[in-house]
Amino acid sequence: MLTTAPRGTSDIMPAEVKTWRYLEKIIRKICSLYGYKEIRTPVFEHTELFLRSIGETTDVVEKEMYTFLDRGERSITLRPENTASVARAYIENKLYSEQPPVKLFYIGPMFRYDRPQAGRYRQFHQFGIEALGAPGPNIDAEIILLAVQVLETLGLENLKLKINSVGCPRCRPVYRKKLQEFFWSHLKEMCIDCKSRFDRNPMRLLDCKKCHDMAAGAPSIEENLCNECREHFVGLKELLTAAGVSYEVDNSLVRGLDYYTKTAFEIQYSPLGTQSAVCGGGRYDGLIEQVGGDPTPAIGFAMGMERLLLALEKQKLLPEFDENIDVFVVCPKEETFKTAFATVNNLRKAGLKVDHDCLGKSMKSQMKQANKLRAKYAIIFGDDEFSRGMVVLRNMESSEQKETPFNDITAILQSEVRKND
Repeated sequence: MLTTAPRGTSDIMPAEVKTWRYLEKIIRKICSLYGYKEIRTPVFEHTELFLRSIGETTDVVEKEMYTFLDRGERSITLRPENTASVARAYIENKLYSEQPPVKLFYIGPMFRYDRPQAGRYRQFHQFGIEALGAPGPNIDAEIILLAVQVLETLGLENLKLKINSVGCPRCRPVYRKKLQEFFWSHLKEMCIDCKSRFDRNPMRLLDCKKCHDMAAGAPSIEENLCNECREHFVGLKELLTAAGVSYEVDNSLVRGLDYYTKTAFEIQYSPLGTQSAVCGGGRYDGLIEQVGGDPTPAIGFAMGMERLLLALEKQKLLPEFDENIDVFVVCPKEETFKTAFATVNNLRKAGLKVDHDCLGKSMKSQMKQANKLRAKYAIIFGDDEFSRGMVVLRNMESSEQKETPFNDITAILQSEVRKND
């Protein structure tokens, strides 16, 4: 067990990290285009934060949270999502005093006790957006456009955007009652989860995969929205159309967290199969107040990083990465090692990617190591050459080599590497 990672977790090895950095670079670049700034919150919070925000009837709270008592007997939970943490940080750090909307994004690990499968882990990573302080549909449309731009920039095509309105505390109670009346005759046939949701959260009956057929013909929430929610939803659709973004209204899209109000949306990528969602989000106008702040309109989304990378890998959309080093310093003699070591350091200070032998290998072995690391050049500290103030500079691709004054080697290599980049 000591040599095995816990189930549902994985090591991100050096060969994979480059793909993560590529993904994060694109995310950060596009977020900057839209004016979103990065926030980093703790990976654990007081459990009460998630009970109050996510909702005690959700699968996340009931089945999936990693909760424990710390040494002070306080209930602590590893964050299962980051919106609640951002809401807490928004209040605690008085971000509400800034000019709204406050535009934030995050990238980091989340934790849920879920069944591991392709692209889904118990420790997983999310990129998310939160925009706080703007009530209109324009900010809803903006973050959807941001999500689409990230996915399209990565090369994903034929994305399917689904949108819905889940109403608000004024119109939702009427709709919940209509749903209960509709599903009453199916109650005995429902799965255990849906039976428990019937009284507590009947809207979740619409998105159950097991009971999907029973939802056919269920009342549409769009027909039961109050005037404010209806106008908001119409405004969102008009803005998406004006931006040239295709969408599908899906009345069964309710999302899995209790804090959503009005807009809910999901972006799907069909090559991933049945688990095709790569982005999901919505508006949560009551959340800030729920966790102790003043009433604040807000909207956000999250993307699973592992699922994004799985999609990019499946479609062969990840770029080739140049991991060649610039220089390998070959020094087979102990007498010149200190000088060679100082040279390595000077070349690195000059901005070159440099490596050298740390194990006292032979010259032949060191040259093999230089080839294995795909070094562009090798500097060879030979006895005869160095006694004359020279080193051998070898072009590893062409095998051409020439004696070069030791004192000029840094400037020469800087020029050569820059010329070939």
